Amino acid sequence: QVQLQESGPGLVKPSQTLSLTCTVSGGSITTNYYYWSWIRQPPGKGLEWMGAMAYSGSTYYSPSLRSRTSISRDTAKNQFTLQLSSVTPEDTAVYYCARGGSVSYYPIGLNYWGQGTQVTVSS
Repeated sequence: QVQLQESGPGLVKPSQTLSLTCTVSGGSITTNYYYWSWIRQPPGKGLEWMGAMAYSGSTYYSPSLRSRTSISRDTAKNQFTLQLSSVTPEDTAVYYCARGGSVSYYPIGLNYWGQGTQVTVSS
């Protein structure tokens, strides 16, 4: 059974970089042909797909967030990391990591999810 767990600071100041890590157990992030995504849900809004890293290490980003988003991985630790720069209060959300079998640029086809972590952007 694949399990994902998000970790990172719950409070980030405006203009800083948000950094979250997803630790995966029960499966390798390099296993063909899985894609590892980041999704967020602002308060009172729907899910927003942010980006993904493929088993190969290729990355894919939402066009609306591309300029501020970076996804990387540490294969030795079986982790992948989200960095979102120049955050504003509008980036306040619950952030999830998830696994899917393809990249759709929407939060669909994701069959394993972490429990989510609340991130608040505030001074």
